[in-house]
Amino acid sequence: MSGLMLVFLFIAIGFMIKVESKMDNMKEVASSYVDSKANINEVLYDEFEDDLKKWDATITTDNRVVFNSPQVLFEVSESIINDNFKTILEDFFPRYIKILTSDLYIDDINEIRVEGHTTDKWGDLTSTKEIYLNNMQLSQSRAYEVLAFCYSLKNDLVKQNRPWLEKYFRANGMAFSKLEDEKKARRVEFTIQMKSEDKVYEILK
Repeated sequence: MSGLMLVFLFIAIGFMIKVESKMDNMKEVASSYVDSKANINEVLYDEFEDDLKKWDATITTDNRVVFNSPQVLFEVSESIINDNFKTILEDFFPRYIKILTSDLYIDDINEIRVEGHTTDKWGDLTSTKEIYLNNMQLSQSRAYEVLAFCYSLKNDLVKQNRPWLEKYFRANGMAFSKLEDEKKARRVEFTIQMKSEDKVYEILK
C-alpha cells in the first residue's frame, strides 16, 4: 500500500513540475510580448510625434497608427486617395517600414494591416443590409488603395522590402465594425500583429 502511495506521490510531483514549467513559459512569452509592444510604441512616438498634429493622426497604446481626418483621406463614398494623404503616406510609410524591418523587430512581426473604416450610414439608404455591404466594399477598396500606393512607392527602402511586404502586408475592410466615435468613423489605421501575440492567444486557449 505504501509503495502505491509513493508511486502516486511521484506522479503528482512530476505533474506539478510540468505545470510550473508551463507557467514559467507563459510568463516569459507574456513578458516578451508586453516588452516588445511597449518598445515599438516608444519608437513609433519618437519617430512620428512631431508629425501627428499636422497629419491629424494618433498612435494608440496597442501600436495602431490612426489617420483621422476624412477630408484629407478620401472624398465621401470614394476610394481614390486624396493628394494630401498621398503626401502624408510618402513621408510616413518608408519611416514606418524602417522601424518594423529593423533588427530589433523584424523577427517578431507576424502581420502589418492597413484597415479602412467607415460610418454606419450610406446616403438615404435605410436597409441595414445595403448599408453594411456598401460600407464593407468601400472600406475594403480604400484599404487596398492605401496598400497599393504604399507598396508601389519608389522609395529605395520600400522597394528593397517589397518581398517582405508581400509576406506580411495586408489590407482589411472593417466597415463600421469598430465604430466608437462618429466623428472619427472614416479613418485609416495601420496595425501590427506580433508573433508573440499569437503565442499569448495560443496559451489562453
